[in-house]
Amino acid sequence: MCGIAGYSLSHDCDVDRTLAAQALLAGIAERGADAVGYAYRNGKPTRIHKQRSGASALLDRVEIPQPAHEVLVHVRDYTKGHPTIEANNHPIRHGSVVGIHNGIILNDEEIFEEFGFDREEPGMTVDSEAIFALAGLTHSRAKELERLHGSMAAAWLDDRRPGMLYCARGVNRPLWVGEGNQATFFASTALALEVVEHYTGLALDMREVDEGTLLTLGQGRLAHRKRFKPSRDFVERPLPAVRAPSEGATCLRRLATLAAAA
Repeated sequence: MCGIAGYSLSHDCDVDRTLAAQALLAGIAERGADAVGYAYRNGKPTRIHKQRSGASALLDRVEIPQPAHEVLVHVRDYTKGHPTIEANNHPIRHGSVVGIHNGIILNDEEIFEEFGFDREEPGMTVDSEAIFALAGLTHSRAKELERLHGSMAAAWLDDRRPGMLYCARGVNRPLWVGEGNQATFFASTALALEVVEHYTGLALDMREVDEGTLLTLGQGRLAHRKRFKPSRDFVERPLPAVRAPSEGATCLRRLATLAAAA
């Protein structure tokens, strides 16, 4: 399984943006090591950094400008779309939308054919792009997520909607949200949110997001919650949540050192 995480902070929130992103990355690092990346919005377009490595090779070099208010973080345990093709790794751009995904979309090729979508870059084959192509076409309407067959927890930014961050849970993939003072975080696990609490000093009200839910975050708060009926025709064998335990342990140790030096 991959790991996803991110945050929406208000303009008045004084949390260190880089440290918050590093805490999230360390918290999800154990969930994959095929590739790692992050994206942030500080004006337009959304900036993306990704590389083919585990999180430990990137953690020290994460850099988020303090004026940035929305961030996405991802570690990849790939299924479709080989990580040697950089465009397949997350965050993924499709048009104005930049997103991250944990799961498997079974009907991505059918969606591309039905709507006449072109791949954002030559050679891309990653199934996750179908989510963000649909989001871009439909302006992130919850109902349209019902077209996707498979498993999903995902989040995205749309450069046409400044100040808004979307995160959605379909089926068979976890998603947690933590709301604090002028700050809302999301992650694949509650553990990642606890790491954020420890290193930022924020107190977060944490809960697991229900399946079939699309959340819109804006200015550090939960702005909208909409329901959809995800397809349940995909039966997936249980997968271990921890795919790269050494990455997680290394990143948590390094995070402690980075925070002490800050």
